Amino acid sequence: MKARTLLAISLSLGIALAAGVARAFPDGPITIIVPFPPGGATDTTARFMEPHMSKVLGANIVVENKPGATGAIGAGLVADAEANGQTLLVASLGTFATNPYLQKKLSYDPVKDFDLLTVAVSTPNVLVATPKFKPGSVQELVAAMKEKPESVTFASSGTGSSDHLTAALFWQATGTKGVHVPYKGGSAAQADLVGGHVDVSFQNLGAIINFVQGGQMKALAQTGEKRHPLLPNVPTLTELGYSNIVVNAWQGVAAPKGLPADVKAKLNQAIQASLKDPEVVAKFNKLGFDVVANSNEEFGTYLAKEMARWKDVIEKGNISAE
Repeated sequence: MKARTLLAISLSLGIALAAGVARAFPDGPITIIVPFPPGGATDTTARFMEPHMSKVLGANIVVENKPGATGAIGAGLVADAEANGQTLLVASLGTFATNPYLQKKLSYDPVKDFDLLTVAVSTPNVLVATPKFKPGSVQELVAAMKEKPESVTFASSGTGSSDHLTAALFWQATGTKGVHVPYKGGSAAQADLVGGHVDVSFQNLGAIINFVQGGQMKALAQTGEKRHPLLPNVPTLTELGYSNIVVNAWQGVAAPKGLPADVKAKLNQAIQASLKDPEVVAKFNKLGFDVVANSNEEFGTYLAKEMARWKDVIEKGNISAE
């Protein structure tokens, strides 16, 4: 009897200890997957968040770049990862809202395969041109494109990215058509724009503000609802008569679907604390990013609206990533 009792106690303790280990979070390093190359807006977002999140969670956090297919490769890796909070995704509008309509064999579903945690930051896009490009205003650009259709090259960070789709929306609104030149990430597109190898691009304000301020690019217009403080002399497209071209590029944070409630709570706490830290906010604002840091539910509602909007643009433009 005594032996059986001891065995029962041992088994109970073993089960309790195992359950305790299973509930421990974080249990080891956390990996943030960025599905784009280093240097772009998504990468910057993850790396700004990482130090403060690491302190709050008491864990080592590693940012890994897994570029390809407008974020689909990295997002697929996260969708397939264990839902234990140790793997996170920081990705852009394109990865979350437009890939489902651009890629027929997409390896993930942004709604069904992820726990949406927050929209971290947003920023307007800016219509920028290489300094040597002759048109110096949107009006002159539109006139040139109408005179010689498909004579202007538009660089983007990839097919289906916010900069590409903003260009498509611009073409639809102005009755013009440019030549789309996709790159594998925003930094590559920006480099060729600075080098004069392409004419114009709709780039995230945060990614190109230093180029504009340094004279390596010229800004023709911005896509926010109002002029951004960093570009007070650059008109919005709404001011110029294109009220339907209000676009904010954004970066969201997600995890594999099915996070335990306590893990999700800890992650939410760490993410919100990181994004609202005054030093982090100042760093984001300096680069033109506005901190959003909304709730899980608000992210879901916002994503549904964004998916509906860009689905319409993609269908009208007959755009495909394949």
